[in-house]
Amino acid sequence: MEKLLRLAVQAKGRLNEESIQLLEECGVTVEESKRKLVARCGGFPVEVLYLRDDDIPQAVSMGVADIGIVGLNEVEEKGFPVDVLHRLGFGACRLSLAVPKGAGYTGTDWFAGRRIATSYPEILTRYFTSKGIEAHIHQIAGSVEIAPSVGMADAIFDIVSSGGTLVRNGLAEVETVMESQAVVIGNVELGESKLALVKQLLFRFEAVERSRGLKYVLMNLPREKVTEAVSLLPGLKSPTVLPLADEGWCSLHAVIREADLWERIESLKGIGAEDILVLTMEKTIP
Repeated sequence: MEKLLRLAVQAKGRLNEESIQLLEECGVTVEESKRKLVARCGGFPVEVLYLRDDDIPQAVSMGVADIGIVGLNEVEEKGFPVDVLHRLGFGACRLSLAVPKGAGYTGTDWFAGRRIATSYPEILTRYFTSKGIEAHIHQIAGSVEIAPSVGMADAIFDIVSSGGTLVRNGLAEVETVMESQAVVIGNVELGESKLALVKQLLFRFEAVERSRGLKYVLMNLPREKVTEAVSLLPGLKSPTVLPLADEGWCSLHAVIREADLWERIESLKGIGAEDILVLTMEKTIP
């Protein structure tokens, strides 16, 4: 019987959507399962286990799942022994301390002796210990941002993405304690056959990640302008140059970062490039 890798992902929310999208971009089709705990997959020997995000580190540590996709903040908070195998680059956020606007914040010593509401008491305790600060940490679940306005706390420690929720609740972000993103975690005692599958899956993840933010560009160019064009087009290695039937012309192919795309194209047009075609890249495999 073929061994299956069991991958734990968040049951719902943004990380669920981005995790499933990544799998699909890697050629792994996930069975539709609105109410199922486990979903079958096609295209790779893996099945998906849907869990609450804060249960994923424990499930991977216990071997209920072989690997998991979860926020690094949950890994750090729960403290279960797992291997962080890969950083995925999505689900970016930060864990920050925030105080009411007009609170007269003067630095981290301000928190000494005050009440801090949070869903991440372990991370905050370690941070305050490292700063030599003694504060009263109150663990609450959900709606942390309203705690100061209802008199439950003097400040909060919570996940921040855009900061809009803090502003709406009259709070100001004053200290960033840690940066977080989605990571792949693994059980520390995976056998050789499961490790081999993990490496294959991570290879696919990396191929998809390398293509993000890149565009494949093709253009026609006078042959005497090739050297100048190459200096304008740093790619993964170097542009590909192919002769055209029209004497004195060539076709130049290159990979450009999307952030640099329009600046590069304007420069290339300036030296005589024509018929420029820009294509989206799906995978980049070294």
